Amino acid sequence: MNRFKKFIFNGLLLSVVSLLMRFVGVSYNVYISNRVGAEAMGLFTLISTVYGFGVTLATSGINLASTRLVSEAIGEERSDRIRLIISKSILYSLFFSFLSSAALYFGAEQISVIFLKDKRCITSLKILALTLPPIALSSALGGYFSAVRKVYKNAATQIIGQAVKIFACSALLTLFFAGDVESACICIVLGGALAEFLSFLAELFMYLLDSSKGNRVKLHENEGKEISKKLRRIALPVAFSAYLRSGLITIEHILIPIGLEKSGRSREHSLAAYGTVHSMVFPVVLFPSAILSSFAGLLVPEISEAKARGDKREIERIISNVLEVALIFAIGTAGIMVFFSYELGRVIYPQTEAGKYIKMVAPLIPVMYLDTAVDAMLKGLGEQVYSMWVNIIDSSLSVILVIFLLPAFGIEGYIMTVYFTELINGALSITRLISVSKVKPSIYKNILIPLLSVVFSAIAVNLLSRLSLLDFLPSYFSLSADIITTVAIYLLLVFALGALRASKVKKGLKLMR
Repeated sequence: MNRFKKFIFNGLLLSVVSLLMRFVGVSYNVYISNRVGAEAMGLFTLISTVYGFGVTLATSGINLASTRLVSEAIGEERSDRIRLIISKSILYSLFFSFLSSAALYFGAEQISVIFLKDKRCITSLKILALTLPPIALSSALGGYFSAVRKVYKNAATQIIGQAVKIFACSALLTLFFAGDVESACICIVLGGALAEFLSFLAELFMYLLDSSKGNRVKLHENEGKEISKKLRRIALPVAFSAYLRSGLITIEHILIPIGLEKSGRSREHSLAAYGTVHSMVFPVVLFPSAILSSFAGLLVPEISEAKARGDKREIERIISNVLEVALIFAIGTAGIMVFFSYELGRVIYPQTEAGKYIKMVAPLIPVMYLDTAVDAMLKGLGEQVYSMWVNIIDSSLSVILVIFLLPAFGIEGYIMTVYFTELINGALSITRLISVSKVKPSIYKNILIPLLSVVFSAIAVNLLSRLSLLDFLPSYFSLSADIITTVAIYLLLVFALGALRASKVKKGLKLMR
């Protein structure tokens, strides 16, 4: 299997798995929110933000470091170094994960009372603290599988983890849910913890099988020191960036319910509004990005290897193609979300305000999705320190805006905050990528044509739907038919108007034979 074919195969595999996981995840969120209520979802989201900071401390940039070091070893034809790279990555992961696990476990009470201002979080945080070591080790091993282009093994662990989480959470809620918010969070957290442990064991088993096939070569002690130094040089800047950003995000999310209360809402209504936006709206808005994220994750080893070989033309080709496809995909998705926002809200989360918030956030999709791809390409080019500062600026602005906007505007103030920070982040990242790579997207071909195409497609489908040909079908069938028709017309237009070149697609298909 050649490199291009392997890249496409891995990307499609990850996309399918990721879409499936997100579909299951959204369906699971619908089930959970209906079962435990918006307030419990809000409290669980609050717990998750603190947990997210713990995960950041535990992983400390190891996924990117292991991916890049293994990719560079392959590019330099030094595959004999790979086992040592992973050994160093595991030691690194163990150090940081046990440190963060202890801090979260023993600090759970203080965090809950002083920062979250809710004692109902204590038990959940202690349970989550125990999952940090297996998550960190999985992150190191996941970097290896990405670098050696065996992402189907990462996909397998995702499937195992999601299946265990859904089954375990459903069973725990059935057996032990006492009808209160605290027991709901504990049941959800326990199910997720079990899933993390089993996912790690599955990934470890697959790595041991994979690594046993290679020849064992004893390397000089200096090479081990050199690898450790390189690992720290890549991981620590990313880690410090992630610490600051995750810490700021945690502060931001702690302040959101407080700001909503200051706007005149009760604690219960504040948590419910917070849960609606974060646990219901954003999973729907970000659902299609699974496709883009899957391919973006594979760009780091591709660009890292090309850079190690000094192949500037290959780097420019990759970046140009990614920007072209990412913009077409993101603008199309944004248009569909805007035009079908209320229908999506009614079908997925009936009797909530989800549709209104989907419509508010959807125009920002091109920036959010493109930033995912740009961030991956910058990391592949070794620009992780720049990305670090951009992310810190983003998160710092978020905290400041949440403090001032939420008491005045409520949840709409938070939407305004998301817009402002995403636009700043996107502008800084894209400008840097253009400066480093010298690749510039076409405003007309890559932005204007997709924008006009999706508007025309959505309007045409809206007019067709007024003929009421599908009124006899359930709402989710008619909505699915409308979205599929819009996508088909949109793709025909972007091909016809030259935004996406048929010759490039044909060349790709030919290479895959």
